[in-house]
Amino acid sequence: MMAGTLQPDKLERGLGLKEATALNMIDMVGIGPFVVIPLVIKAMGGPQCLLAWLVGALLALLDGFVWAELGAAMPQAGGSYVFLREAYGPGRWGRMMSFLFVWQTLIQAPLVMASGAIGFAQYFTYLVPLGRFGQKAVSGGLILLLLFLLYRRITTIGKISLLLWVGVVGTIGWLIWGGVTHFDARLAFTYPPGAWDLSWVFFAGLGAATVNTIYTYWGYYNVCHLGGEIKQPERNIPRGIFLSILGIGALYLAMQTSILGVLPWRQAAESPFIVSAFFERLYGPGAAGLATLLILWVAFASLFSVILGYSRVPYAAAVDGNFFSVFARVHPTKRFPHISLLTLGAAGLVFSLLFRLSDVIKAILAMRLLVQFMGQAVGVIILRRRWPPERLPFKMWLYPLPALVTIAGWAALFVATGSFDLLGLRIPFAAAGILIILVGVSVYFLRARILKEWPFAEAAQ
Repeated sequence: MMAGTLQPDKLERGLGLKEATALNMIDMVGIGPFVVIPLVIKAMGGPQCLLAWLVGALLALLDGFVWAELGAAMPQAGGSYVFLREAYGPGRWGRMMSFLFVWQTLIQAPLVMASGAIGFAQYFTYLVPLGRFGQKAVSGGLILLLLFLLYRRITTIGKISLLLWVGVVGTIGWLIWGGVTHFDARLAFTYPPGAWDLSWVFFAGLGAATVNTIYTYWGYYNVCHLGGEIKQPERNIPRGIFLSILGIGALYLAMQTSILGVLPWRQAAESPFIVSAFFERLYGPGAAGLATLLILWVAFASLFSVILGYSRVPYAAAVDGNFFSVFARVHPTKRFPHISLLTLGAAGLVFSLLFRLSDVIKAILAMRLLVQFMGQAVGVIILRRRWPPERLPFKMWLYPLPALVTIAGWAALFVATGSFDLLGLRIPFAAAGILIILVGVSVYFLRARILKEWPFAEAAQ
């Protein structure tokens, strides 16, 4: 093991506000929105599904205040790892909380990569019919290509991110333009009977729909994981977070409205290639093929940003002495954590070959909400009590309201993740998420006992 404190100067601060915002936005807009739009419409049962996109944007914006305050105060590689460690005490509970985050990252980060790669391969079948093994070959090859592109200096990656961002915004812009110029209000705003009956059924549907929409917003915090490589982080991290949330929120609402104004919502709810069907209805099969290629470009760009951000988390833990020291290695010339990148990428490759896309989104949410998102919201309240004001360059508005609302919102979504089938038994995703945390706690205490770290170091003394 390698003990010590973080050394963010080992990384190069080569990303400005443009690159930071672009990386956030391409992380947020992957294959996700194009896959979940039918699920959101079906869960809400009509055009009132727009409410789920608004609720998701609001929750992301409130949580963005938590990330902005923590990221500006601690602009180091690893993001949540550093935030949890410092909030709960680096020598005590913070050590366990940060370990649990890395523990979860080793599982959920490759799952996120795999979900994007599998979604990419499934959408690719609109262009080229592929069987199961053909789709696995596409998803696995995609991750290998991304690792090849990411194996270079951060300044070069910043330039690549801007190019990918242009493709993301251009694709959504074309979709919105097609919807605006062919918009039919009778399709978009024809609600079924009882659509706005505010019963428990309505709110259960809203919860299920928001589970999917919030998945498409996640990524606004990616800049925090790259904190050690951001120029003027006390300003650019909060700005990058809020610019990306507001920008993507507006694009999602416009995109969903455009689709509802062209495709009948009942048809849209059952379409596996909803954007391709949208363009085929407007401009014919040729345009639908081009649109599908652009969607694949968007998915590729998102995975590029996701893998980049996650690769900094095991690196940060290893430099801090809370993970295997090999992950602290930085490439001698390109100055990036290459061992961490290759390890997570390899795990993502394996997962993309083993798992199906179904239920992965809910599993990811159930695994991350307790320790990372709710843990950080509580952590920022603790830091406000412990740290002097000058240590917090950015302070959330209306404190502590955003933190308290996000805690309640994440708790509600945690319950709304539903269940999955395992050997004929229905297992709640929330229970599985708690089980993974408990296993991580057990591993932490076993490791701490062997290494005589907290809490066993105090007992020895």
